[in-house]
Amino acid sequence: QVQLVESGGGLVQAGGSLRLSCAASGRTFNRYVMGWFRQAPGKEREFVSGISRSGVRTYYEDSVKGRFTISRDNVKNTVSLQMNSLKPEDTAVYYCAAKETFYDAPYYNEGLYDYWGQGTQVTVSS
Repeated sequence: QVQLVESGGGLVQAGGSLRLSCAASGRTFNRYVMGWFRQAPGKEREFVSGISRSGVRTYYEDSVKGRFTISRDNVKNTVSLQMNSLKPEDTAVYYCAAKETFYDAPYYNEGLYDYWGQGTQVTVSS
């Protein structure tokens, strides 16, 4: 099992930046594909970005391409989401998720992820 703890959320003006981090417990972090999801008020949770076990492959939802960057450190057991040029529509609770797999490819399907963090609030003011 793995436990996930997100940090780095907050309030930022439109056009600003935030960096979210997710710390994972355990010694087998590199066995997990990692993903970031978000849920805005009144909406379903949606995929934001995913990264493969090695970190070589990444995948982004169309609305965040070119603005968000996902990365991971398999020594420190962390995955990060650098968010630039933030927009009010990026406001949501952001969740880190993990999926143990043999494959070195990112997953965008929420249902495939096994472990979830508690979420961190990101609010972008206009």
